[in-house]
Amino acid sequence: MEYSDPEHPLTTSELLRLLSEEYGISAHRTTIPKDIEDLMEFGFDIETISSSQKKYFIASRKFELSEIKLLIDAVESSKFITAGKSSELIAKLGFLVSKPQSDALKRNLFVANRIKPNNERIYSIVDTINDAINAGSKISFQYFEYTAAKKKALRHGGTRYCFSPYSLVWSGDYYYVLGYSDKHSKIVQFRVDRIADTPTILHVDAVPAPDGFDIAEYAKRVYQMYDGENAIVELRCENALMQTIIDRFGEDVMTVAYDMTSFKATVEVSLSPAFFGWIFGFCGRVQILTPRSVKEEFARMLGEFQRE
Repeated sequence: MEYSDPEHPLTTSELLRLLSEEYGISAHRTTIPKDIEDLMEFGFDIETISSSQKKYFIASRKFELSEIKLLIDAVESSKFITAGKSSELIAKLGFLVSKPQSDALKRNLFVANRIKPNNERIYSIVDTINDAINAGSKISFQYFEYTAAKKKALRHGGTRYCFSPYSLVWSGDYYYVLGYSDKHSKIVQFRVDRIADTPTILHVDAVPAPDGFDIAEYAKRVYQMYDGENAIVELRCENALMQTIIDRFGEDVMTVAYDMTSFKATVEVSLSPAFFGWIFGFCGRVQILTPRSVKEEFARMLGEFQRE
């Protein structure tokens, strides 16, 4: 498993040497074929190359080399995992392939503007939240934010939030925990990397989710995890933006032709600054049609933006 792969088979002599040098095991060349047969009986996929001297290699593994490369790219790209934890995890992934293959795991991936968090307790925080969800228990934690001096400060003077976690949600390259907050008396979400320390699991039953509550639908409505009033909005979009609208709202988004150059999309969104900022970013290629109150709010925000 450690030294062989299809491009690097091992001869009987090499196997004997590795057994002796790496593991302190004394063996004889006549026993190697029988040992290989026993391993195959136990489920190891070992191929034999018959030539002047037989060679052996592991033909398949739980993870293929291409799959490990993909996982490493995901780890390196993730804004959720700290730089230190990324290095540790990538090093561990390297043990899932042979040593000769490990050189191929040196990735040349550059992710523009990828900013890593610095909360090294992130693994422990996620594990604890998962345990609480599985146990149906409340958790308590402190939450921090950054001051104008770029210093971490506990929100509300360090008051602990009492929270009933329902699910972990990945959105916009960040992890959020979604659930019922006793403080807010409603379902809210917190960014996991902003939780100050490993939460405490309370010996208190979590507040159950409302009947019919759909986590996927909730996450879709809370636009980019910014809370706001929900509304059905009609948008006029240039035809070239169909892929963008599908990427944002999914293939089931309701669309109809508007005129020769544009279409109308009917979407449910959270009326937050993030939504209006998204509209603004299209420089007029996406326009709000209805309701009038949303158009007026967008115009008001543009007016605020223009003020000196």
